[in-house]
Amino acid sequence: MLPRKNRVSLHLLLFLLTILTTYWIGSVNGSIGALWYSGGLMSILLFHEAGHYFAARRHRVSTSLPYFIPMPLPPFGTMGAVIKMDGHIPNRRALMDIGAAGPFAGLVVAIPAIFFGLKLSQIIPLEKAGESTISLGDSLLFSLLTRFSLGAIPEGQDILLHPLAFAGWVGLLITAINLLPVGQLDGGHILYALFNRKSRFVAWILYGVFLYVCLFHYFGWFLLLVLLAIFRKHPPTMQDSIPLDPIRKIAGVLALILFVLAFTPVPFGFGEGLIPLLQKLITGQGL
Repeated sequence: MLPRKNRVSLHLLLFLLTILTTYWIGSVNGSIGALWYSGGLMSILLFHEAGHYFAARRHRVSTSLPYFIPMPLPPFGTMGAVIKMDGHIPNRRALMDIGAAGPFAGLVVAIPAIFFGLKLSQIIPLEKAGESTISLGDSLLFSLLTRFSLGAIPEGQDILLHPLAFAGWVGLLITAINLLPVGQLDGGHILYALFNRKSRFVAWILYGVFLYVCLFHYFGWFLLLVLLAIFRKHPPTMQDSIPLDPIRKIAGVLALILFVLAFTPVPFGFGEGLIPLLQKLITGQGL
């Protein structure tokens, strides 16, 4: 069934608005920088959502076109994109394909964007980094790509990211958030496909780890933590009894490994956990 014309217009409008908001955020580096950032990030998001869309269509699951989410505020200019699917997923094989297709498709663009964006970046002394510069955390995957692209960074120096590299960093962060193996995120789909209804116990363990990070290392995850608590349950498929084949099991494990490699527990250098913040308030140290 094809989307109605007015729905297509809405998807197109949101897509164009997200191009504008990401372009505006990237314009701090000039028009060329804005094109690098907006083009890189929108390509990652588009590939990610296309992966979900075509996997869903392949399994005859009714799905919408992507809803891109513009956000005319720093630091990203967007809150990503989502697609709306019919809740009736045929079986866990289809669920695995749909859940894993998005992150893997987005990675096809994100990895080259990071690698070549790093090649275009500058290595500068730390003292030359201005006060307006945002300190970013590194995931294991981003650190590995940095080593391959630039080699070892000398002590006392840091990387001033090219807009394309920053787009790749943002795309990798969004991929990792989607791969959180909780609830109805991509990672939640993958976890349910792997472990069926036992996935709730695994999800609670991982939720506890995420809660620890929020409490002691980065309070910025609090809102996402609340949303995950509300939508933590994953609905069953129509035929949960159909087992996964070995290839899909391998794909699911690789997707969970990708989450570990791509996730940045403290994405920004100015973050702090809830417990340290409360301790400062109680002792009168301020924020």
